Amino acid sequence: MIIDRQKKRSARGAFGQALADLGKTNKNIVALDADLSASTQTKIFAKEFPDRFFDVGIAEQDLVDTAAGLSTTGKIPFVATFAVFATGRTYDQIRNTVCYSNFNVKIVGTHGGLTVGEDGATHQALEDIGLMSNLPNMHVIVPADYAETYSAIKYAAEHEGPYYIRVSRASLPDIFEDGYEISPKGKVLREGKDVTVITNGETLAECVEAAEELKDKGIDVELINMPFVKPFDQETVINSAKKTGLVVTVENHSVKGALGSAVCETLSEFNPTKVIRMGVHDSFGRSGTADELMKYFGLDKESIVKKIVEIKK
Repeated sequence: MIIDRQKKRSARGAFGQALADLGKTNKNIVALDADLSASTQTKIFAKEFPDRFFDVGIAEQDLVDTAAGLSTTGKIPFVATFAVFATGRTYDQIRNTVCYSNFNVKIVGTHGGLTVGEDGATHQALEDIGLMSNLPNMHVIVPADYAETYSAIKYAAEHEGPYYIRVSRASLPDIFEDGYEISPKGKVLREGKDVTVITNGETLAECVEAAEELKDKGIDVELINMPFVKPFDQETVINSAKKTGLVVTVENHSVKGALGSAVCETLSEFNPTKVIRMGVHDSFGRSGTADELMKYFGLDKESIVKKIVEIKK
């Protein structure tokens, strides 16, 4: 699999376009934003369907409660704001109104993880996936590029219940072709025998390139894309771990509570295997460019290659 770094597309743009396209065929879809429609790209939907778009202003708790109310009338509300606000400022409303009642509300947190960049630690959600994964009834998806983001929005619209979809601020290189269909089943993108690498979101591109470089170093990587953190595909993880005997998880998130934790919980119970978790280790983010921060926290291609070479010595 070859990734063209010169050709990148906006994952936020994929969200906005998918929402607008779905709105043409499903009149029950509505969109809500908290004064950030230009950043989240809900403006695409708002332009097409102004009567079905609601900007509540900087009032995120009202944002979620309004969506919950709309869902009781048969609407399919998509709520959008920055991930740190979508999950932090609204946690009580998501927990006690949306998830407890199992309402059909879709929450899209844009600007997730370190790649928010210069906005710094206050705006870099590194715990959002963990917060949402621990809520009963919630589904959690972390797409890796334009096509997978588009598909994730479509999937959420077509399936009942609360969803949290975490979308990158940064434009991302294409990994999947347009028309790709996301699935709760983990996807083995590359078969290997020496080490299993499990990832999702922005770090998938880094892992694809790292796997190619490691091949040249004599290390055969089995690469798994796991966009669904919840529900979690235990079977694919267990089968791969049995084959390779070593697992590395890579995620643009705290190593606590999200993908790495799900892998460790699965394997400790069903197939004890050594797991190395690459991510942010009990730390807030920092201010810097997206590339600088990915490198600083060891999530770029070079850092992944270096870590796996060290482990395999």
